[in-house]
This record gives sequence, C-alpha cells and structure tokens, in this order.
Amino acid sequence: MDTLYIAEKPSLARAIAEGIGVERREKSFIICRGGTVVTWCFGHLLAQAEPDAYLPESVPTLKNGKKPWRMEDLPIFPEAWQMVRKSDGGAKAQLAAIGKLLKATKRRVVNAGDPDREGQLLVDEVLEHFKCRKPVDRFWASAIDPESIRKALSQLKPNRNFVGMRDAARGRSRADWLLGMNLSRFYTLREEAKGARNLIVVGRVQTPTLTLVAQRDYAVRNFKPVPYLNILASCLGGGKSFQAKWKPGANQSGLDEEGRLIDLEFGRKLVEKLQGCREGEVISAETKLKRQAQPKCFSLADIQQAGSKAFGFTAEKTLSICQSLYEKHKCISYPRTDCQFLPVSQHADAPKVIAAIARTIPGAEGICGKADPAIKSPVWNDGKVTAHHGIIPTGLAADWSKLSADEQKLYGLVAKRYLAQFFPAYEYESTKIILRIGGEAFEASGNIPKREGWKVLYRKQIEAERREKEKTRKEEGGADDEQELPKLKAGDKVEVREVKGVEAKTKPPLYYTEGTLIAAMESIHRAYDDPRIRARLKEADGIGTPATRAAIISELKRREFLVTEGKKLHCSEKGRLLLLKVSPRMRSAVLTAQYEEKLKEVEAGHLSLEAFEDEVKAFVKSELSSVTPVNAR
Repeated sequence: MDTLYIAEKPSLARAIAEGIGVERREKSFIICRGGTVVTWCFGHLLAQAEPDAYLPESVPTLKNGKKPWRMEDLPIFPEAWQMVRKSDGGAKAQLAAIGKLLKATKRRVVNAGDPDREGQLLVDEVLEHFKCRKPVDRFWASAIDPESIRKALSQLKPNRNFVGMRDAARGRSRADWLLGMNLSRFYTLREEAKGARNLIVVGRVQTPTLTLVAQRDYAVRNFKPVPYLNILASCLGGGKSFQAKWKPGANQSGLDEEGRLIDLEFGRKLVEKLQGCREGEVISAETKLKRQAQPKCFSLADIQQAGSKAFGFTAEKTLSICQSLYEKHKCISYPRTDCQFLPVSQHADAPKVIAAIARTIPGAEGICGKADPAIKSPVWNDGKVTAHHGIIPTGLAADWSKLSADEQKLYGLVAKRYLAQFFPAYEYESTKIILRIGGEAFEASGNIPKREGWKVLYRKQIEAERREKEKTRKEEGGADDEQELPKLKAGDKVEVREVKGVEAKTKPPLYYTEGTLIAAMESIHRAYDDPRIRARLKEADGIGTPATRAAIISELKRREFLVTEGKKLHCSEKGRLLLLKVSPRMRSAVLTAQYEEKLKEVEAGHLSLEAFEDEVKAFVKSELSSVTPVNAR
C-alpha cells in the first residue's frame, strides 16, 4: 500500500474512493487504483479520559467501579492528557483496522477529516494514538460532488499547515473538560453539603445559552405595555393624496428610547392644536434611485433560522437534513459554516450549478433559464470567505424523487438563494418629503419599485411580509412607506385634510424559537450594553460554533433545562434552579467569547495551546475559591 486516506466518516470515504477509482471494497476500507487505500472513522474514535484516570490511587474505588466525588480532590488538572478508545464495538474495531492499515502504509497518509477544526483533530488524534511517523498530507473539500473531490485530490497540502486548527479544537475540548468536570462536581458537592442531592451540570456554552432563554422568559412574563401616540397628517399635493408622520425635534421630551411619544397628554394637546391647520409647506423633497443587492448565501445559522421560521424545523433537524444533502446526495456544499460569501474562483462554475438546479427541481427550468451567469453579485468576495464558504448547491444534480419532503424544502431554499445571485439587484425609487405643519415637522416616505430583479424569486414571501407589515401599520398607526408620493419641491404648499393621533402600545419581545436562539447565540453581543464587552463578543462570533449550537440546544432539552411549547423555547423550573446555583461568570457569555477569541489566536499560531490551558486552569481555581451563592431573577 502506497497511500492511506483516513476520512472522517464512511460517506466521505466513498466519495474519495470513487474519485480515485475503486478496485475492491472491504469491510473497513476500500482498495483503489495506484496502491491507494481509503478508510474511515465514525466521528471521534477516541474520547477524553474521565477524571478518575487522573485521581491518585489513594482515592478509594466504590462498588460501581467509580471513584467518589470529593471536594478535596478539586481541582482535577491532568498533567498528561489521556485519550481512550471509545467503548462502542464498531468504533473499537474500526480503530484497530486503521492501526493495521497505518502499519502497512509505505509512503504517506492523508488526513481527510471534514474541513473544520474538529475534522482536523479527529484524524490527527488517531495518527497520534498510533504514533504515526509517516509524512501526512491534508485533503480539504467544501463539497463532495465528483468535481469538488477531483479538485481536492489534486490540491493536497501538508498536514503541518493545519496544526493551529488541531490545537484550537483540542483547546476547546480541554477547556470544556476542565470547566465541566471541575465546576459540575463543585456545585453538586456544595448542594449535597446543604442536604440537596441534585446534579448541577454546567458548561461554558450551555449555561450562557440557558441564561439567554431564562432572561427572555423573564422579560416577556414581566413585560408591562406602555402606551404611545403616533401623529399622522393626511395631505393632498401635486394631485396626489399621501400621509406624513410627525417627526419630533432633537430636544423633544416625552419620548422613549426608540423615539416613540409616550407623553400622551402632550401628544393629545398637540393633535388638538394641529387639527386646526389646513395648509403645510414643503421644507425639502428628495428622490433617489436606490439598489438592494442580492441576499447573501446561507450560513448554517441562517438556514437554521429559515428552517425554523418557514417549516418549524428544530436547529438539529435542519443541520441533519443539510448533512444528508451534503453527504448522501452530494447536492449542497459543506453546511457547518459561519460564512455567507463565496470565493471569486467559483463564479465560473455558475452555469454548471444553475444547470444542476434546473435538472434537480421539477419545473425550475424556466426560472433557471432567466438567470444570467455573467452577473457577479457582492457575495463573490474572497476577502470575506472564512474556512468554509456559504452553503450553495453543487454542480451535481440530485434525483428529486429520492429526496425526502424535508430535504426538498431545504434544497429549495439553498437553490433559490444561489439563483438570486444571477438576477439583477432590486431597484426602487425612494422619495422623502419633509413638511412644516403648524410649526411641527412631518415626514413622508415612499418607495416605488422600478426593477424587480432578484425579488422575482421571492414574490410569495414578499407579498406575505407586505400583508403582515400592513396589518401592523394599521394597528399602530404608522405611515405607509410604500405609498407613491407626488413630485414636490421646497416651498410648495400642500392641503392638510386631517391630523389625527393613533394610540398603540409597546409589545413584549418574542419568546425564543430554536431558530432565533441560534441567531442570538451568534449575535450575543447585542445583549450587552458595555461597548468593550460588545466588541469582544462580536469579534468572537458569539458563543458556540456553527457545528455545535444545535447540539447544545438539544442537550439542554435532553436534560430538561429547556422545554418547548410549539415552536417556543422556555427555561424550565429545573433550568432556573440550576442558574440560581452557578456564579454570574458562568452564566455570562463573556467567558466563552473570551475563549473563542483565544482559540482563534491558537489557530493562527499566536498563542500556544499550553498558554490557553493555563488561562482556563486559572479561571477554574478562581471559581473554586470565590464562588458564593447567588440570587437570579
């Protein structure tokens, strides 16, 4: 055997083997042309050793074979980290098979983990387990259709170029172990000392995520609506009727933080005064032709939000469906991405991808035929592409009849978003008129479509959103910003037919759904007022990663810390009790954002793995020495 490829999973191994050329399939590997063999893992074949492995022999062993949890053993800091074979029989057998293949390999090994941190570590830890000393290359493909596989096979890179990714993944794993194992034991033992036998499980991402939901529940349940007043003027000018909304001055009192007039007494008196006015003067009138660029491609968080909103899918279900479209059907690119942009080099693939969409979706030939591959939208931007580009269809057509109904739904979303890049930008005429009525400023806005562009693909969705917006506008007394305004200029007079005040009430925030919680985890910086914290959280891209957020929510549900009510997510009583027990630092997203920031430095080679671990250990020590009971809302 000349070369051994080790893939993260069987589906990727099959795709690689087919790209090389299959000669014979065996139970645990595939023999290919040119003395190449392809084998696979089943995800992680090795796991972190349990804390018992690091406790001194003097700690007694219980009847169940485990060592007891004791305060005097904390903190548990491994001097030399141990990885153990997973107990699952299939995983153990596959690991043993990989060991034999590595021994028989003569020239080189290729790490074919998924194109992310975890995929890098997953194969590297197998190579380390068997003390592999042979040269190692890295296979990197963002999609596993035949063309993408062929490109990746021809562009192997030295595996040493990805050491930073491996160390970042290892750092995340060790940080989670150090925090979870030590602090979960500490909080549980502390409660036990008070006579309560409750398992208190904490995690650097799980706990802040649970806090987000608990805070939202509190905000909704304790929300008190505040009445406010919108003041509208119905006018006639230039031969057209239109509406204008009162615009408060810079020093106007009685406004809330969103600029709504909550001083109702003042507002009613102002309406009464203005009702006697019959004429207004145009202070300024401006019309501009504006463009709205095509929507960006889906990141995983984006499509999880879209799947939740459109179809009620859980975040985990959306990820599972996307994985099937990627691995089984090979018709979309790698889904575990935080990026919405595409590399410029892939623009040339557009005709092939558009043709694949036309062959996949029944009845799509017509709209695909109208797409112009020459159009290059802003989504094609090398400077904004991260490790993985946005989720797009591949050039491989899928058999529509072999896709499940749910797979068809998500493929349709991805395909439509990609097709939108090859339609012109949406263009509209935006007019803004400022009036003076009775000494008060009023503003009228109007947007008139001029070129439908990419929105032709979203007519039904846009119409549904327009109806919902119109319903809300009528309820709250807002001005219509889709109205067609007359051609006016400064100094023109308009007839004021009516001035009225429409009272409305502020609305509570919405309960989280899985889709909106994913979005909140990604943009958690918005939940903090301190500009330094906001900047740090934004730089860290929130809490969790695209690959882990759905699993975190599922784990919180499995442990019954989160409960569902239709699409809504709520923090359970069990979850609220847990939050009462842990420190503010563990409830805060700041910690995990700081770690994500540090892990990026590890990945870039600017911070050593050991230095990162030392920071985590220092935090654990400070928690064990300073934690006191806290009160949560």
